[in-house]
Amino acid sequence: MASITFREVEGSSPKYWMLFGFLGLFVLFGALAWNYMHHHGHVVTGMDNQIVWGLPHVFAVFLIVAASGALNVASIASVFNKPMYKPLAPLSAVLSLALLLGGLLVLVLDLGRSDRLIVAMTNFNFKSMFTWNVFLYSGFFVLVGIYLWTMLDRSVKSYSKAAGTAAFIWRLTLTTGTGSLFGFLVARELYGTAMLAPMFIIMSFAYGLAIYLMVLAAAYAWTGRELGDAVMMRLKTLLVVFVAAVLYFVVVQHMTSLYFTKFHAVEAFILRDGGGLTTLFWVGQIVIGCVVPLVILLSSLGKQRTWIMIACGLVILGGVAQMYVTIIGAQAYPLDMFPGLTEKSSFFDGEIHAYAPSMPELFLGLGGVAIALLATTFAVKVLRLLPASLDDATVAKLEH
Repeated sequence: MASITFREVEGSSPKYWMLFGFLGLFVLFGALAWNYMHHHGHVVTGMDNQIVWGLPHVFAVFLIVAASGALNVASIASVFNKPMYKPLAPLSAVLSLALLLGGLLVLVLDLGRSDRLIVAMTNFNFKSMFTWNVFLYSGFFVLVGIYLWTMLDRSVKSYSKAAGTAAFIWRLTLTTGTGSLFGFLVARELYGTAMLAPMFIIMSFAYGLAIYLMVLAAAYAWTGRELGDAVMMRLKTLLVVFVAAVLYFVVVQHMTSLYFTKFHAVEAFILRDGGGLTTLFWVGQIVIGCVVPLVILLSSLGKQRTWIMIACGLVILGGVAQMYVTIIGAQAYPLDMFPGLTEKSSFFDGEIHAYAPSMPELFLGLGGVAIALLATTFAVKVLRLLPASLDDATVAKLEH
């Protein structure tokens, strides 16, 4: 690491302020959307008594899951002691914190009565995974913050490995907790499976690394610094493994459910009869999110940075689609309250529930994404997160 010089971004280029203003605009739209929903109530959204978690939850859970995965590079550097990844670790930690911040803000602002959050934070039901996640999210901020401090301050650098190991263990626990939010909900037939906890962990690896790769490439390109092919190819190979693992877990999850007769109806709904949700599953989650990125990254196209960025973008879009199918699809399918019987009432029992996201929901979700990117942009500007150069020769010296 002695040959690596970290520098903040000097000066203020027009591109920086244009990006800052563009992201700030989406934050403003998100704030206006929250104010509109807060003032008029959730009746102005597509959510109702059947679909209680809407598009903002899709964005929020995606950002929270990706936050854990964005810490991958830093974990590989410290926990597994890989020299090439060490110069990339500070940006990894900052992006992780920023994504979690954006996700939690969307989650809090979508509650309807955000001012009553203090009640949830002071009255705990330790039988609920929601309660445990309050501690998991708070602990993540603390541990990753300490880890980042040990990377940026030479006086405490000797504690970096210990802090990184603690953050690594905690982030796996956090993602397990997020997956368990759904895995423990036995009332929804698409949930209630132990598969969701490890599945959310591998999803976090893929989504977080895809976002990290795009942010890293953009940061080096816009600051005029050199980023060698060795770094890009190594991270690209890692992304291939994670995306393939996500596809594997999705296949195993649905094959497991199809083995049990009681899940045939809900599986048919998602895989065949769900209309837009089925299309989103096959086209968005499987083809766009997994198959096409793997084809790009494993072919000769994967040697070109432009195509690597396209693949990363597709992985992210597929991740959002996967969260939509997972969160909305499970709610759209009716509860099986009396197995083997047909129930009918004025409360839509036994009916497929329709859901159409509203513009305020979309802008609230995009506002969370913008906050995460805005925080990262500001951190890259003022902190020494990026090496002045990370060309192939520098990487070769680090590894030898």
